[in-house]
Amino acid sequence: MERRGDGNDPVETVDSLDRRGSAPSVELYHCKRSLPGETFIVHNQPGISLPEQEQSATMRSKDNYVSVPVETFPEPGLLETTKDTQDDCYNQYDSILLNSLKPDGAPPDHGLGPYFQDGKRRVDYVLSYQVQKPTSVRRKPSRFSDNALVRGLRRSLSWTRSRPAPPPRQDPELAAQENRLDYHDDDRRFRRQDFEENLMEMGLELERDEGNKIPGIGFLKIHAPWNVLCREAEFMKLKMPTMKEEDLPYKISKLQVYEVKQGSNLVEKVRLFIHKVTAPLHPKVDTSRQQSVKPLSHPFSREKQHLFDLSDRESFFDTKTRSSIVYEVLKRTWCSQVTYTMGLTSLLGNAVYMSAYPLHDGDIDSPTDEANDRKLLHKEWASYSVFYKYQPIGLIRKYFGEKIGLYFAWLGVYTQMLIPAAIVGVIVFLYGCATVDDDIPSMEICDPRNNITMCPMCDRACSYWKLGTACGTARASHLFDNPATVFFSIFMALWAAMFMEHWKRRQMRLNYIWDLTGFEEEEDHHRAEYEFRVMQKRLKMERLSPETEKVKLTCTDRMPAYLTALFMMIFMVCVTFAIVFGVILYRISIKAALHMSSYPVARSNIRATVKTTGAIINLIIIIIMDEVYGSVARWLTTLEVPKTDKSFEERLIVKTFILKFVNAFTPIVYLAFFRGRLVGRPGNYLYVIGSYRMEECAHAGCLMELCIQLCITMLGKQLIQNNLFEICIPKLKKLIRRRKSEMDSQQEAEFNKTLQRHEKDHFLGPFVGLTPEYMEMIIQFGMVTLFVASFPLAPLFALLNNIIEIRLDAKKFVNEVRRPIAARAKDIGIWYNLLRGLSKVAVIVNAFVISFTSDFIPRLVYQYMYSSDGSMHGFVNHTLSYFNVTDFQPGTAPVEPMHLGYSVEICRYKDYREPPWSNESYELSKEFWAILAARLAFVIVFQNVVMLMSDFVDWLIPDIPKDISLQIHKEKILMVELFMKEEQGKRLLQDPPPHNHTANQSLTQPRLRPSSHTFTNSSNC
Repeated sequence: MERRGDGNDPVETVDSLDRRGSAPSVELYHCKRSLPGETFIVHNQPGISLPEQEQSATMRSKDNYVSVPVETFPEPGLLETTKDTQDDCYNQYDSILLNSLKPDGAPPDHGLGPYFQDGKRRVDYVLSYQVQKPTSVRRKPSRFSDNALVRGLRRSLSWTRSRPAPPPRQDPELAAQENRLDYHDDDRRFRRQDFEENLMEMGLELERDEGNKIPGIGFLKIHAPWNVLCREAEFMKLKMPTMKEEDLPYKISKLQVYEVKQGSNLVEKVRLFIHKVTAPLHPKVDTSRQQSVKPLSHPFSREKQHLFDLSDRESFFDTKTRSSIVYEVLKRTWCSQVTYTMGLTSLLGNAVYMSAYPLHDGDIDSPTDEANDRKLLHKEWASYSVFYKYQPIGLIRKYFGEKIGLYFAWLGVYTQMLIPAAIVGVIVFLYGCATVDDDIPSMEICDPRNNITMCPMCDRACSYWKLGTACGTARASHLFDNPATVFFSIFMALWAAMFMEHWKRRQMRLNYIWDLTGFEEEEDHHRAEYEFRVMQKRLKMERLSPETEKVKLTCTDRMPAYLTALFMMIFMVCVTFAIVFGVILYRISIKAALHMSSYPVARSNIRATVKTTGAIINLIIIIIMDEVYGSVARWLTTLEVPKTDKSFEERLIVKTFILKFVNAFTPIVYLAFFRGRLVGRPGNYLYVIGSYRMEECAHAGCLMELCIQLCITMLGKQLIQNNLFEICIPKLKKLIRRRKSEMDSQQEAEFNKTLQRHEKDHFLGPFVGLTPEYMEMIIQFGMVTLFVASFPLAPLFALLNNIIEIRLDAKKFVNEVRRPIAARAKDIGIWYNLLRGLSKVAVIVNAFVISFTSDFIPRLVYQYMYSSDGSMHGFVNHTLSYFNVTDFQPGTAPVEPMHLGYSVEICRYKDYREPPWSNESYELSKEFWAILAARLAFVIVFQNVVMLMSDFVDWLIPDIPKDISLQIHKEKILMVELFMKEEQGKRLLQDPPPHNHTANQSLTQPRLRPSSHTFTNSSNC
């Protein structure tokens, strides 16, 4: 290190070269000469944070951190003095600006808006990081005050005059901990410094803001200049609207915009009529009034800038596009001065940065803010007062990007399609209510003249009972178990097919309007965990063989993770089965306990108590296990080390869907297909775990219990898990944050007014992706379609929930979470495959529910094979078998056989078996086999007919609307015409005709810029 002047010189200047040869000049003040083993403290200009440079030998790696190489420090030979300072070390640059210094004469700060300190450059992205407080004498704050400067001078003077005093004695453990903290903090700062240098090499402009109003938090504000935006837009193949016709150098008819027709003249008239009628339902945003006009777009190119209107460069790329461009640059930038390369994801995972997010446009409730898209979304979308209006899908896409826009478009289409399904479901339910008094089987059960004595429902504690006591259950079952439910099942199968086709057409239309028709997803960047594992494998292979080819993770490398995931998934499914079995044991136990109760009220409501409490327990377990299964699925996916974020998301979705689907539908499947069929018969019941006798269905069947379970599960999940949690959890977090800050609501509001945009967004919750939102709707879609034969009101409850869910999600996206990265997507991805699979499975499930769970098939068989007059009279007696009470196993007979007031010799039970006086007593009768054959035949016929009808609907409705196909073809023709005119204009400029030179000049000059600028100039980008 060279030093100019004597030891009292106040200034030393370091001109350090970075590892790529650039030579940024940094002025350092009050440097202290360091001896070997001592700290080298650098006091820099006010506001600039430089990492403390310590001996690399004192650093120790720990956990996930690796030692920083020596190359990050300036070499001793590169340290030289350049100039002195004046006016007590005052420097004109009083803020931390990296490659983005405030120019002289710049305007003042742009209020609290998302701008740099010069008030001109917009903040496109923000990285936040933790600013550590000093923990020992060796560490100094990054922003130095006057007191720190004085203390540094005093220490410098005292060092030159005398030997340093011995350091005070301290606890070795505390000292070691402080050294570790010092190392981690320095390591993070070195990585940040390297990463930020690489960002500046990519052309981004940076500005630091440390500890202004949020103690311990620093912000790195990133701005993308015009040349970076142009370069990245060309790399990303972003389609941008072309210039208006009158502004183009060549006249091309209908170039900038043209009408988007919706079909034939009749269809167009109908559409316009519907649009006028539903005008009050449309949100008051500009994008909703421009659906009939579409600009002609072309992938941005720096060589064809004359095609685009670049008169206002600040608004040419909107905030959503700017942030996505910066994010692409961040993903491609690496921190390479470590043992292995680290991208933004690794830096976030290792706490080098705390968070990374783009900024919202402005406040939603501030009257001083100018109108912005966020405020408009809050008014016309994220409000419960506009629940009856359509969603502004165009504005949602403009602000949040295509991926989130497609989610809300899909949710809107799904909610609209639920309206006819809900109407038909209500009609089916009302039909059951209207015909309940005409249902002959329920009338026979309720008739007191039918003195039918039923066998006990449990051993010893239960006694004989009258069939008439099940009158209420039989009448309620008819509401859902009637011939109309069969029609409704067929209708819902066709509805699912119509919904899928309608969404495909809507998705294709949105792809065309949003200029995504030619968009192909490129291979995503590798995930940080994948790169780390590849690095580990490469180092291991280099030890064995120095010449190693390209390394990647193979199936053999992932085999332990795959096996772990497989066995863990099987174990989790078994846990779900065990929980359901535990609830079964609860119902069996509580039923016996209530029968033994001495309270008349408890004995009179046994069935309702057991059904309701069992369903509520299932609901609570489902909600709890949903959170557990979500964490397990993420952990298993992380073990597999997927290569890209898309692969990670798809694997996570599959695992989460399997676990949550099994968790939600296992109790329902048990009630629908297994309860009452693994029971046995009186005198030969099936027992589990000792003396627990398996459950029986009521005489009217298990359909009513299935309906209760579906109703409580569906309503509970939607009200508690989907809505209540999303409303209460943000408010609870806000209350906890207020308690920690020790400020009341008024003080917090005043404090928020002083914060800048990036500081306000820091307090918002992170965006966790669309997977939870999609998963809620997929599970709901399963409940609407899979068991709709037993619960026709499911579409109505889903419709009411979705009306609230849309606005709730809107408020969350606009008000409560940071602005997501605008991701491009042309479809909803793997979710469409899950929806299509559920719609196919729903046909099979409803066929089995109708044939095996309901009494629809037994009634048809009795009416057309066994009834003497072709009516349903005698059906109840036909379904009951006889049992001689002397055939009870020892210890299972009722303790109170005289409960009904008389001695019982023969009791009845619901089954098709031979009577005790038959030669084949208690064996399955021929009626049982006839009904079983009819049930299986119905399943086969129903499944094939409904699937054939669904496939016919799929074939009948084209995936791409005809008008969209014509418009795409028209757009291609216009683009060809554009380029032909451009080539013609080039030839005219290169070789103008001599005889008509004046005319050509008058024709082209007002519209043309110089040739080198119009066609080939890309210096602006």
